[in-house]
Formats: sequence, structure tokens, C-alpha cells
Amino acid sequence: MPTLDRRQFLKLAAAMGATLASGCVPSRPSASGWHERRDLFPQGVASGDPDHHSVLLWTRRPYSDGREGATLRAEIAEDPAFTRVIATATAPILAKADWTCRVLVGDLPPAGEYWYRFVDNEGHGSRIGRTLTAPAPDDPRPARFAFVSCQTICEGAQNAYRKMIFEDERAAPDERLGFVLHLGDFFYEVVQTPDQVRNGHRYDRIIKFPVAFTHGRKVANNRFTVPGSLDDYRALYHAYLLDPDIQDARARFPFVAMWDNHEFSWQGWQSIQEFPGEAGPIPAQTLKVAANQAWFEYQPARVTPPERSLASFDAPHVVDTPITEFDDHGLGREANNLAAIDSLIGYRALRWGRHIDLMITDQRSFRSHDPANRNELGPLFAGVPFSFYPETLAMEIDAGRAFADGHPPATLSFGDRTIANFRADEPAQTILGATQKAWFLQRLRTANATWKIWGNSLGTPDWRIDPQHLPPELGKWTDGYGVLASGDWGTTYRERAEIFDTVRDAGITGFAILSGDRHSFWAGLATKALPPAAFEPVGVTFVVGSISAPGMAEANEHNLKETDPLRPLFVANPGGGPPQPTVNLLLHHGVRSALEYARSGDLAKAHAARNPEMAPHLNFVDMGGHGYATVRVDGTSMTTDFVCIPRPIERSPGVDGGPLRYRVRHTIPLWRAGERPTMHQSVLEGDAGLAV
Repeated sequence: MPTLDRRQFLKLAAAMGATLASGCVPSRPSASGWHERRDLFPQGVASGDPDHHSVLLWTRRPYSDGREGATLRAEIAEDPAFTRVIATATAPILAKADWTCRVLVGDLPPAGEYWYRFVDNEGHGSRIGRTLTAPAPDDPRPARFAFVSCQTICEGAQNAYRKMIFEDERAAPDERLGFVLHLGDFFYEVVQTPDQVRNGHRYDRIIKFPVAFTHGRKVANNRFTVPGSLDDYRALYHAYLLDPDIQDARARFPFVAMWDNHEFSWQGWQSIQEFPGEAGPIPAQTLKVAANQAWFEYQPARVTPPERSLASFDAPHVVDTPITEFDDHGLGREANNLAAIDSLIGYRALRWGRHIDLMITDQRSFRSHDPANRNELGPLFAGVPFSFYPETLAMEIDAGRAFADGHPPATLSFGDRTIANFRADEPAQTILGATQKAWFLQRLRTANATWKIWGNSLGTPDWRIDPQHLPPELGKWTDGYGVLASGDWGTTYRERAEIFDTVRDAGITGFAILSGDRHSFWAGLATKALPPAAFEPVGVTFVVGSISAPGMAEANEHNLKETDPLRPLFVANPGGGPPQPTVNLLLHHGVRSALEYARSGDLAKAHAARNPEMAPHLNFVDMGGHGYATVRVDGTSMTTDFVCIPRPIERSPGVDGGPLRYRVRHTIPLWRAGERPTMHQSVLEGDAGLAV
């Protein structure tokens, strides 16, 4: 966000159309007559996108008496008792905006702690929220924040937020979190009705039904129900923000949020939907606009198309129209598609003191069709029990016509199967799209904080495995490496290389990537290639486990049969004990390591059997991890702590959020241009098990 003086701030707020509260007044006791009525403000309060002199505040006060609008009064104070009120504002709330309210508070001192609340015309008040402003851009003090992703109230509990709040309230003032970076999947739009759930369970979890859609549509052979209207997307926010732990976290911390896929559609891209078992792609421009509008209404974020109001969403009129023409960056040129995408622009930057330039990108609105999700690949893998791609095949379908300097193969192969190369005349895959990528690379080149942090929903580490080392009795799958999953930066090789080459060529240091989506914890080095190619890390990369959504390790326990000969690669019960996620070893150390642990239960022997060439980029993988991560940066180092909790099946009754599985710290000394970054790991609490 730009650095603004008072006059510039007032001009910007007026241009954005935001309700403005100025803190440039002497403090005084509140005269609002506030008395708390949380039932009238059922979704609580929130704040977001702070800079060093302003922050955006949010609440919702619904009415059901037929009126079309009302007003609220916002108060901002220097103390939780509101004896030192420094700013007030009167803000409109409208039925057409689902009674949500956004107030931009400016003229606040940097690095400040503030309390805020809303009052209606009858004196009924919201709960009290707490927020912060960023340090001044030249403030040399260390900075600390958390990052999170992937929460579900339908099949999980948000104990991670309760633990985060508990620990932050007890931390020394200079060790408290400045903000929470939410990297998407704030909710899951794929819900289930009772008739769609077998025995009321999935995995270890009891399915709950807190969300009811008015216009929902059954998809994926009637496995799920998805939103069909703006009201349906709003219903998701209504339900999720009733969760006490989500609501308490938003009341305590300013959030900096970006959507991932589920805020619009599970396998969606641009304004297109796809569902397993259905013919697609499905044009969904109207739903993309609806999803954007609901996100805008419920997330206090400074996201808006140029020249549009920050106070209200200006929904374009669009029609669901097939998208048949795409440019060289995979962007559908159909006018309704472009209007739907442009209805909300989420990529942006935030400065936090001297040490953080945070750049946030949108991985869903501009991306091209994921080639690994194309029906043309089906004949290569029909009936194959081992779900992976040969690494070379993944690179071929990623690059399209750009593969091998413009000489792609005429066919694609897996084992003895061959199909025509459907990607041979198509451009390379993109996640960012041309316009956003140009913005991001320019921000990277000009960032001057100590740490240049890229917040993006999709993980960047390779998902590499070494099936060439499988014993003969498990079959011969490929002569080279494979990839276990696709759809994120781990198999978007060319565009990832373009970004990492920019970091290298510009001599950028302190480059760190924070991601979510994988429902697992990962830590390692950011590199465009792995051996036998040149291994040249340019930064560090972290993926945070889910707040509550189930992950691969849990799915493996229930989906892989005990008689499956490949099961030991993913989950094992050595000595007849509880299931262990050997998939962690498979991804971090290789096939032989996973099989050794499944056989002996001896982690030292498993580590001794590792393949050192397979994943030199990884320091940590936990495919069963839930929780959150914290980051602390200063002028010489960065530390990222993984705070992992037990599987969050039910809400913890304690104020501390329940027990801790482990707390693992990764420390990165700042490196100079031309040097290779390094990472040091230490287990501070608990047992990380097979993740190391």
C-alpha cells in the first residue's frame, strides 16, 4: 500500500468512496451510549489491511423489518474502556450490501494498538474489536505475524485460532502478532446435505450441516451441493462467522486476506467451473461476480477495481456465456469473462516497517486451464492404481509448445501408453496471467524492505517422488522421477522459473514465499529445478497446514486398503501401532525411506535409506499437519514457527485451544546477493515424528 500523508489520505478516501473516520482529534470519553448486543451483530467485527496510519473496519448489523438501509456509528479508541476515543464516523448500511459496513480510519499514529466498536441508532452495540496500525516504513524493530489457510466448519473445529489467541494474549507486547495473513479457503463452498453423506461421517469426522443454500446445485454425481446465487455465497459467510473461534480471531487481529479456489468454485479458474463427472468447462460468469461481491462484503480488504468505490461493490451485468477463445496467456477473451474477473482485483502489497514488503497475488482469477486436469490425459492413466505423473510428462504438459525450446514431442507417454500431445500447439501454463505477473515482478524488483515476502495461496515446492526405486514386486512405473500431485506451483515449472530467475538476476535477497492450500506443513528452499538439473535456490518457501480441513494423511488412512501393496508408501502401522504418515518420508526422503519405516518402525534406519538427490529442497513435510505458522523478521534473520495441533475433529473445551502436537522453528539468516540461502531447523516442543 502506498505511503500517504494526511492530505493524500483524505483525497484517496474520497476517491475510493469509503466512509472515513479521522484520528486527528484530541481523545475524549465515548458519548455513544453503547450497550453490547452481540445478537444484533451476529457476525461480529473485523479489521483488515492496516498501513502505518490507517485501517479498514468491518461489521454487519442486519435488519428484518423491511427497511432498505440504516446508519451505524463507529468509534475508535486508544483503550478498551473507550475513555480515550480518537475517531468516530457515521456509516451507512444497506440491505443490498447484506447490511455490511466498512469504515476506513485514518490519521492514526503508526505501530499503534486501538479498540473499535459500532453502535446503531438505538444504542445497541457490537462486540469490541482490537486492531493495529503498521510500523512506519523505516521502523527498524522486529516484526511478527501469522499465516493461515483452509478452514471448514462442516467437518472440523477451529482450535488453531483459539490457541493463537491464547498465546498472543500472554505474549510480551513486542512479541505479539501484527496481523494474520489468510491465504484462502476461508470457507468451503462444496457442502453436503444429509442425503449426500454416507453414515454421517467422512474419515474420522462427523459431518455437520450449518449451511443451507436457497439456490444450491447438486454436482459431482450428487456428492456435493454448491452455491447457485449471491445469497448462497452470503449464507456461507453468515455461518462461518458465527463460529466463535473464527469470530474471536477476526476481533483480535487485523487480517490481510486473499481468496483461493473455494471462495468461488472447487476446480474453478477465471469465471469457469468444472466438476468431476460432469461435462465441462461450465461458464459461470454470474457466479464469479456473486462470489466476488460476497467476498468484498465480508472481508475488510482494500481490494477494488481502479476508479471504483471501496465502500460498496459495483456488480457488472454479466451473462453466462461459453468461453471458446483464449489469448497466448490462457485468458478467455469473452467479454463477460473479463468483466467478471475485473469486478474485483485482489492482488496488492503491504509494507510493515523496515523489514517486510508483502506482495499478495491471486492464483485463481487469471490462471489458464490446468493441463493436468484435462480430459485428454485420461487414457494414459485409466486403471492405474498409483496416482502420480512422470516428472518429464508433467514438464511437457506444463510447457506446451514452449517445451524443449519450441520443439515439443508429438506424443505423450506413460509406460506403454501413448496419446497425441494435445498441448503441442498451446502456450505454457500460467497461474498469474500476464498483467498480474508484470505487476508482481516489478514489485519484486523495486521492493527495498529487508524481506520480500510473497503471499500466495498455492505451494511452490516440488511434489517429487522416486518410483524408479520401487522394488520389483511393486512393479515398474517409470525410469525417472515422478510427481505426486499437480495443480499448483509445484508443477508450473516454466512460470515458476521465470519468477525465480527474476529474483536471481535482480540480485534480490530476503525472498520468502508463504503459501497454503495443501493442507500440510512444508518448509524448504525455493528453487526452479532439482537434480540432476542445477540446484540453485534463490529463497525460502513455507506452506502452512490447514486450520481444520482434512489432509492427505487422514484420507490415506481411510481410503487405502490394508491389502493394497502400495499402502506402505503412504501410511503404515509398524508393530501394529496407530497409523503413521509414511507419505511424509516418501516426499522428503524417497521410496526406500518410506518402505524401511513401514517395515521396521525405525526412523533412524528410514533416514539412512534416504535418496539425497530426490528432494534437497525440503527441510520438513507433514501431510497430516493442522494449525498455523508465525513469522518473525528483523535485519539479520527470519524465523518461521509451525504450530501444529492434533486433528481438529471437535472443538476444544479449553481456552488454550487444546494440546500441542509440536512447535518446530525454521531459522533463515539473511543472505547476500549471489549467496545460497540456508535454513536451520529445531523442534521446540512436542514430536514432529516423520515430518523431519
